[in-house]
Amino acid sequence: MRVLIAPDKFAGTLSAVEAANAIADGWSRRAPEDDLTLAPMADGGPGFVDVLHAALGGELRVVTVRGPLGDAVPVTMLVTDRHAGDRTVYLESSQACGLHLVAADRRDPESATTVGVGEALIAALDLSPGRIVVGLGGSATNDAGAGMLAALGATADGPLDRGPRHLAGVGSVAVDAARQRFEGVELVLASDVDNVLLGMFGATNAFGAQKGLEDDARQRVDRVLDGFVDAVCGSSPAERRVADAAGSGAAGGLGFALLLLDGTRCSGIALVIEATGLAGRTAEHDIVVTGEGAYDFSSGSGKVVHGVAQLATQAVRPCVVLAGQVLVGSREMRAMGIEAAYSVVELVGEHAALEDPYASLRQLASRVARTWSF
Repeated sequence: MRVLIAPDKFAGTLSAVEAANAIADGWSRRAPEDDLTLAPMADGGPGFVDVLHAALGGELRVVTVRGPLGDAVPVTMLVTDRHAGDRTVYLESSQACGLHLVAADRRDPESATTVGVGEALIAALDLSPGRIVVGLGGSATNDAGAGMLAALGATADGPLDRGPRHLAGVGSVAVDAARQRFEGVELVLASDVDNVLLGMFGATNAFGAQKGLEDDARQRVDRVLDGFVDAVCGSSPAERRVADAAGSGAAGGLGFALLLLDGTRCSGIALVIEATGLAGRTAEHDIVVTGEGAYDFSSGSGKVVHGVAQLATQAVRPCVVLAGQVLVGSREMRAMGIEAAYSVVELVGEHAALEDPYASLRQLASRVARTWSF
């Protein structure tokens, strides 16, 4: 039996590569004759650069930038040259402003900044690329990319690099200097979600809680970002519409700022699927196994699980999910093209799942192989 193993990261415990290895390890223990193909995936969030490096090769460059709370953090960029004059630089915004960079007791999205993303982009521009691709997802920030714009040369009548808490008094922002840096360079934002910047389903209300933003603060912060949009866009209806564009709310609104710089948005998982050639390989296998830390309602929009399941459906192959937790019912599962989903926590308990995530996922994979291998 031919098995395609294409998981996302298990956030906070396993990278996509580690998750794929754990699943393969467990599966082969139960079904040693099966032919396993490992294809770790990413959707723009953590692991984006690693997965693309494994698929595309290229050179890795490391720069040091300011993290979400001002600490120095490393950012790894992938540089590829397919032919002369076609240099692409890939970078992952979460390496500069990711939630994993901030301890739980220090999380403060009202002060966290994306300035490090801007510093990483300056380093990318110094490599004279024709294209820069920024993976978006997993951020600790909620500043609509204000810090990034400041690092790139945007000016304002107030501070842009101290998080949304300090954006309330900003009345005008000029982004021309930042925009000019990208003349002649294609700027692409690869996002894991298509949320807009503002409103009920915007960056603040949809993702603020997981970053540490209290319920009573969300409405206030959303109003601050609304005012920031006015300060940036003025009376221009065209620029104001950027805040309503799909993906403008990605990574705490970082998508909005990148779109202001004439960036174009694409699905992060679609980009990775193309780079890895996963679509062509799916039909060559008998079953597709994917996974992530929490398989929930958000998995159905722009995430790895959804993208992989769509490929399996197109190839008329069954797709099963192995996840830390399964938080959707069978009806929603089938609507996403998933035959079945299995939970690590349900099998071994939450403590064991966190204590030894690799062994726990390996154990689950062995159990699933018993059902699906033939």
